[in-house]
Amino acid sequence: FAQFALDTPSVAMVTASHNENGWTGVKMGAARPLTFGTEEMSALKAIVLSGDFDLVGGGSYDFVADFRKTYLDDLTAGKRISRKLKVVAACGNGTAGAFAPEALERIGCEVIPLDVALDHTFPNYNPNPEDMKMLHAIRDKVLETGADVGLGFDGDGDRCGVVDNEGNEIFADKVGVMLARDISHLYPGSTFVVDVKSTGLFMTDKVLRENGAVTDYWKTGHSYIKRRVAELGAVAGFEKSGHFFFNPPIGRGYDDGLVTAIAICQMLDRSPQSSMADLYRDLPLTFGTPTMSPHCADELKYGVVERVVGDVRKMKDEGAVFAGQKIAELITVNGVRVVAEDGTWGLVRASSNKPELVVVVESPVSSERRRQMFEAVDAVLRRSPEVGAYNQTF
Repeated sequence: FAQFALDTPSVAMVTASHNENGWTGVKMGAARPLTFGTEEMSALKAIVLSGDFDLVGGGSYDFVADFRKTYLDDLTAGKRISRKLKVVAACGNGTAGAFAPEALERIGCEVIPLDVALDHTFPNYNPNPEDMKMLHAIRDKVLETGADVGLGFDGDGDRCGVVDNEGNEIFADKVGVMLARDISHLYPGSTFVVDVKSTGLFMTDKVLRENGAVTDYWKTGHSYIKRRVAELGAVAGFEKSGHFFFNPPIGRGYDDGLVTAIAICQMLDRSPQSSMADLYRDLPLTFGTPTMSPHCADELKYGVVERVVGDVRKMKDEGAVFAGQKIAELITVNGVRVVAEDGTWGLVRASSNKPELVVVVESPVSSERRRQMFEAVDAVLRRSPEVGAYNQTF
């Protein structure tokens, strides 16, 4: 936000993202709203290690007063809702606690704060809306207070997790489908970008099809999705981890958990007869797995994925049967997503930051079809002895 408000092209943001206490890092960017991805970070590393720069003297430091107010004023301008929503704002003692309760109150919500006091020791749980301990805390508070929705923010406030009024934790890709439905009603023919781990409903959902929505599956990672949203001029981008990117008129292209939270409240405001649980139930049922992460050494994982891509591409070219059906589509922008004729799919990609592979499976048909796809994907993986045990299965 500061890049835009202060008309400054470059940014360095000190953040540990959603990592546990003890981690820190710097998120950088030089072309708003984009942040550095793999290529830019590699180029910066080469410049630093080679000493390929000139020291031209120090810069200057300017403190901008009352910037919290500037941010909140901009965030909430013209976004008053008419439906009286009771909202749990769970911040895990992270940065969002300084902003989320007031932002939601300003748009007209009754806010129930949960762990909003800033405390770098994170005394209750790691502020990560994918973490079950945090989600369970939100669920318990929603059920205790009769709230309409629970919204959870990660440590640096750029992600938003959702618990409905019945206490169900809604995976972020399903929240994305709900938002895409709402947005595509307002802006027919919208383009959405989603990461390859996300549900197939973005392609098959009847409401999105009726509204002429177009979905582009792209590489997992906030810097990749953000850049793709900008390149395509998409209305929004959704990442399964909870990073959501809204272009104008909703946002400015970067991921801000409070922009997402307000969009969710506006969606509920436009559906006065429906609860969050009703909107969730209205989605077609799918049978998905958690993200499974079999061990694979960093220096080997990309080679393994390359072999898997080659194996399934050969099977498709030969018209072979995979998980009981022919392969209808291969999406290879980030590892490989194998899609069967009935829409059941399985994904294999290399983890961006751990010595692991990432495996996700989903079926719009049945849990049995999900199992068949998992077994087919796993059979290809087991051709590589470098692949270890899964961290979890289903």
